[in-house]
Amino acid sequence: MHLQFIGVDPDSDIDESPTAWVDLENADIVIQSYTANDATRALCALNNAPGHGQLIPDHESVIRVPARLVPILREACDAAERAKL
Repeated sequence: MHLQFIGVDPDSDIDESPTAWVDLENADIVIQSYTANDATRALCALNNAPGHGQLIPDHESVIRVPARLVPILREACDAAERAKL
């Protein structure tokens, strides 16, 4: 696996570094970020994909997004930018 650094949150402290990379072997996006609080994790588990269990393992804090989900991720990013305006 070869990761290409894309960027880090410019507003983060030196010890907090939400960061994005691309895996050049399969075009997956790899993200390091904050672990959601219990309330957020519970809401995500309740709103999980149909047919999937309502569980988010505690060890999931670094996330790999398959390349085929990039259009959905772009849409989410666009929505987040619109929301912060």
